[in-house]
Amino acid sequence: MTPTPAGRRPRILTVTLNAALDVTYDVDAMTHGASHRVRAVRSRAGGKGVNVARVAALLGARVTASGLAGGPSGAEIVAELDAVPGVRPAFVPVAGASRRTVTVVDDAGTATAFNEAGPLVDEAEWACFRDRFPDLVADADVIVLSGSLPPGVPGDAYAALVANARVAGVPVILDADGPPLLAGLPAGPDVVKPNEPELRAATGTADPVPGAQALRRAGAVTVVASLGPAGLLAVTDAGAWQARPPVMTVANATGAGDAAVAAIAVGLARGDDWPAILRRAAAVSAASVTEPLGGAVDVALAERIAAGIDPVAVRPT
Repeated sequence: MTPTPAGRRPRILTVTLNAALDVTYDVDAMTHGASHRVRAVRSRAGGKGVNVARVAALLGARVTASGLAGGPSGAEIVAELDAVPGVRPAFVPVAGASRRTVTVVDDAGTATAFNEAGPLVDEAEWACFRDRFPDLVADADVIVLSGSLPPGVPGDAYAALVANARVAGVPVILDADGPPLLAGLPAGPDVVKPNEPELRAATGTADPVPGAQALRRAGAVTVVASLGPAGLLAVTDAGAWQARPPVMTVANATGAGDAAVAAIAVGLARGDDWPAILRRAAAVSAASVTEPLGGAVDVALAERIAAGIDPVAVRPT
């Protein structure tokens, strides 16, 4: 791809087809079957692509946040993003109400999420988004497709959007799991970003390096896998590297993978090489877990963390 010209901010398009209004409860400890006293309640526009949009803007990108949104919750999502510096919301309206999620975070930083399925999207609403997508692609250096599909959206939706992006020559990152991920691979996404359990479920392979190679054989050009405390693994045409960040004090690990995707998108747009992209993505992800809400990162902290990360080459398979 052609790097972003010097002096111009990278242009990132995020697609969140199942945007959410995220509600976070803070509790002392999460105990199944028990009643819990909630210390604090926070509400925020969410969904994986929305988190990516926020972090990418903090990293200096000009972001268009698109997808589907409807009802009072959808209006709240769009209004909130419209107030985020560097982010322009461009959601297609649907009749159904956008989903809500509830995440319970305990003092140990463990997050327990309850995710609604999302609104029922009809054929006309999906066709409206498909019709608008090429115009959005034309104003992007990198596209990020993130998260689950709401009811009514075809199972091969990501494959169709990846194919559109590849025709336009715009690199696309796919961050999904399960059937939407598997259906999107044959279209040839430039990057897929599973976490370790998602990679294992998709390939049946416990070792992440051959697991990543299996996804590449299925169509992905590059695989970046989140390995929890072990950091990030990138398996590419040019080689494979792992970047391990320091152990951080966790406030909320929700959104750490989305923060990594944002950094990958910005790095791709700037034309960085993979060790450099991986270093910064691991640092941004690590910094994000110290924040109480997903979609936030202390950029100065991330830069300090990055200075201490040295991606290492891993064995070929």
